[in-house]
Amino acid sequence: MNYKKIIHGINNWLVFFLLAGFVTTCCMTLFVTVVAETLDLTFTEQNISTAAKLTFGNVVLLSILFTAIDAVRRRLMVERPTRRIVSAAEKITKGDFTVRIEPLNDNHAYESFNSIIDCFNKMATELGSVETLRTDFIANVSHELKTPLAVMQNYGTMLQSPDLPEEKRIEYAKGITDNSRRLASLITNILKLNKLENQQIFPVASSFDLSEQLCESLLQFEEIWEQREIEIDTHIEDSVYINSDPELLSLVWNNLLSNAFKFTPDGGKVSVLLSADEDFATVRVSDTGCGISPETGKHIFEKFYQGDTSHSTQGNGLGLALVKRVVDILQGEISVESEVGKGSVFTVKLGRGERLEAQKAE
Repeated sequence: MNYKKIIHGINNWLVFFLLAGFVTTCCMTLFVTVVAETLDLTFTEQNISTAAKLTFGNVVLLSILFTAIDAVRRRLMVERPTRRIVSAAEKITKGDFTVRIEPLNDNHAYESFNSIIDCFNKMATELGSVETLRTDFIANVSHELKTPLAVMQNYGTMLQSPDLPEEKRIEYAKGITDNSRRLASLITNILKLNKLENQQIFPVASSFDLSEQLCESLLQFEEIWEQREIEIDTHIEDSVYINSDPELLSLVWNNLLSNAFKFTPDGGKVSVLLSADEDFATVRVSDTGCGISPETGKHIFEKFYQGDTSHSTQGNGLGLALVKRVVDILQGEISVESEVGKGSVFTVKLGRGERLEAQKAE
């Protein structure tokens, strides 16, 4: 390491020596020429030899001085801030995302380094947030997996009782089936969300009738609304064609409608509205359920967040996170309006894309 520093110092000195020698030689040559022509002087060989030796000595001294000044400048202006950044980066690589670098003196000379430091601090903040989310995600997944597994284990143990009544046997078997479905749904949603967040699923755009897709999604819940006597109110424009990914959008409608029916009490009302203009299609799914508070509304699209814990056994808190991610990928917008005790309205706004051939035909 010392040899490298010595070689680096010699290289710097040579650069300054050659630069100073060239500049000094040019200046002296110009000076001597002008003086000789103006004063009509003649320089002897001895005069020129003496001047050359003095000039060479001055060049050596100046190059040494410049090298020393440059070394001090580099140490103060380059090496010191670089060491601070490198030291912080090493802590980041070891998993310490709390590290931050204090900005250097408010000096124009440090402007570039301060820009790097600012970006570094933002990166550390984002990495810290991601790490927190990852830790929370693992903790939530573990909890969500543990609950249905524990229930299934308990029911399985009770089913082994030889004198178990038929009624209880059916009840316990149903409990195992319901929890296994919940577990399968959780794993499916986790995989989907992971692919969406890592952009492993890319939209495959095609032209399709959004009106027809909404009706088909709604009809999947027909048995639920009939059993619970929920009123259905639809205002869906006919033949609203958009250019988007129908498979991804089906996740949005199924999750929004599932939530609407889950939180709407028996005898309540679920409404679906579809309107469109030349550029956008807007879908509103509303219910007359329990509603959500403003504080809950701030976290409604976060993974595993469940504002109403009374329905926690009917979901896993991933549905709206999936919805938000899909809408973002499709470059749409989603918002929620809600009032406790009066229900919620989810609004999805999507670009219709290019003018479709199906619309032209009509």
